[in-house]
Amino acid sequence: MNEYNIFIVEDDPWYGEILEYHLSLNPDYRLTRFTTAKECLDKMYLQPDLITVDFSLPDMAGDKLYQKIREVNSQVPVIVISSQDKIAVAVDLLKNGVSDYLVKDSATKDLLWNSIIRIKENQNLKKEVEVLKEELGQKFSFEKTIIGQSGTLKKVFAMMDKASKTNINISITGETGTGKEVVAKAVHYNSDRKKKPFVPVNMAAIPRELIESELFGHEKGAFTGAVARKSGCFENANGGTIFLDEIAELDLSLQSKLLRVLQEREVVRVGGNEKVKLDVRVIVATHKHLADEIKRGNFREDLYYRIMGLPIELPPLRDRGNDVLILARHFADDFAKQNKLGSITISKEAKTKLLRYQFPGNVRELKAIIELAVVMCNDNEITANEININVVKRDDGIVMEDKTLREYTCEIVKYYLKKNNDDVLLTARILDIGKSTIYKMIQAGELA
Repeated sequence: MNEYNIFIVEDDPWYGEILEYHLSLNPDYRLTRFTTAKECLDKMYLQPDLITVDFSLPDMAGDKLYQKIREVNSQVPVIVISSQDKIAVAVDLLKNGVSDYLVKDSATKDLLWNSIIRIKENQNLKKEVEVLKEELGQKFSFEKTIIGQSGTLKKVFAMMDKASKTNINISITGETGTGKEVVAKAVHYNSDRKKKPFVPVNMAAIPRELIESELFGHEKGAFTGAVARKSGCFENANGGTIFLDEIAELDLSLQSKLLRVLQEREVVRVGGNEKVKLDVRVIVATHKHLADEIKRGNFREDLYYRIMGLPIELPPLRDRGNDVLILARHFADDFAKQNKLGSITISKEAKTKLLRYQFPGNVRELKAIIELAVVMCNDNEITANEININVVKRDDGIVMEDKTLREYTCEIVKYYLKKNNDDVLLTARILDIGKSTIYKMIQAGELA
């Protein structure tokens, strides 16, 4: 625990020692005692957390010292201790911002003890409020929520920025593990609805027979086990945002009911007749292609056009180039900090191994790999041996045709240049070839 720095300004050595000894019984207090106002002011650079001031000092009255202290540090609490029981003086000082006014008597040291505890608690509450305000403003800033600097990710940020400025519905697509819910939260908490609820619902995780009740609520006695009225997720999200994850898993019969809710902007609980008006932003997500699901007869076309809104497509990690290393660094630092493991480095060989892997599980898989590597590494360095991955054969592997080795080489280099946003140095590093080789191929027009 951090020490609480207290200044005691008291010209009576005996009384000053009493106060210092009494407060020193708390081991978290660091005490510095002064006998003049000048000594105190000269040491204000030490940033005291609290100051006790004797009202009758030899070189400056307590109220004057208080004003000087405020000029240097307007936030530090000051407790005035006086041998005079003058109500008018006390009232004036308290009006001007003094935290407490105590009269010297046999109970002063105990009153001072309690006053400091109260002031310290108020300071801690203020710090917590400031931290919460900062987190509310920064926690879901796009660049801090979704780590990366690739060109494909910057396009996602641009779409998220547009989405946060309106109430348009949003459809997020992307492979499993790309961070669809993170994007939905970031949009919500950067929108005008950020002070209202964000309610996530995973369609695939709720049993088919319960999904209607979960979404729309139910009345008492609507079915066996309905012992009381229950508000559904749409009601709970009123004024805010509802996030319907894995929307493609919703049963066809419920798709029509969802469509009606979205069209009418109202919901009727299961077993009831009361219409509840809604003001809800809808964000949906799926790893499937809804257009294909429509062709297969698994998804309603009219619902598709209702929820499509502004589409945001999240790129798979394998298409984000150097973001792999940025994320790996972030996950390693975060996990090490949580577990007090010190600073973690990632070797060059480990980075190369990460860049060559395709990450079918995307960001979620990378996080698991890095956290395991941090646990298993020695001397706080992750080597290639700690990168525990199972390389799988790509579905879009090279098709064997009647081509020369040079033609195949050009195809491979072209693929990685596109993947890495034409970053020649990164591509050369991944393929373990010289950058001059790639530049020569470009100059020769082989990569056009």
